[in-house]
Amino acid sequence: MRRLFLYILKHHFFFLFILLEVVSFVLVVQNNYQRASFINTANRFTGSLFTSYNDITSYFHLKVENEQLMAENARLRGQLDESFRMADTNIFYNKDSLYRFIEATVISNSINNQKNYMLINKGRLDGIAPDMGVITSDGIAGTVIEVSDHYSRIMSVLHIQHKINARIKKNMHLGSVEWNGKNYRYGVLTDVPVHVNLSPGDSIVTSGNSLIFPEGILIGTISSDSESNIEAQGNFQSAPVTFSVDFNKLYHVYVIVNLMKEELDSLNIEEGGDE
Repeated sequence: MRRLFLYILKHHFFFLFILLEVVSFVLVVQNNYQRASFINTANRFTGSLFTSYNDITSYFHLKVENEQLMAENARLRGQLDESFRMADTNIFYNKDSLYRFIEATVISNSINNQKNYMLINKGRLDGIAPDMGVITSDGIAGTVIEVSDHYSRIMSVLHIQHKINARIKKNMHLGSVEWNGKNYRYGVLTDVPVHVNLSPGDSIVTSGNSLIFPEGILIGTISSDSESNIEAQGNFQSAPVTFSVDFNKLYHVYVIVNLMKEELDSLNIEEGGDE
């Protein structure tokens, strides 16, 4: 006790300063104007602190929210009109889903080769198999060619051997779209009869004449300078197409599962056996 008294006596100026600061603080807070100013300052500080905390936590939740949005988009895509088969008889009207969509993330992708591929983070255990189509929210991305338990390898549209059955949306005429191995933003529409009118801006979509892609998915549009680049070879013509997908920014994709593919494949096999 004596030592404590001597310590306080030795440092009495410091303790007197602390005491005066406390008294001053109390007087300031008791003043209505100063108290309001103090509270406002405190509120601004705590508000800023909580805003920063919320921004940080929101950032770390973005990945989870994106995955949830992808799953929801995949579910909604399965409810689009083109995902259904209509059966109309005198007895009943039925509506069966033809496709479902599996969301996935691109973890590897190339655009600079003649034969480009991508890798996604979903595989056999997620229900993915070879010969399934891959799309984005903007259009076609490629076709599954190999799968492991957890990953899938995709042949990109930017592959010189990848050919897509296409249709000109405005007049329903058929053709094909392929990549010529040059600019990753452009492909070529081929196999279009010469009597068919092609105009810049015409939408090119999937024809539906395959088991891989549903009908009506956007592939691209005839390029704005195509009038000077339309080429005729015999009875057919070709034109440059601007891809709807930017393959240099691929991240989220959807894998298309054709629920009737096995049945349709069996019919194709039987048909082939008869030839």
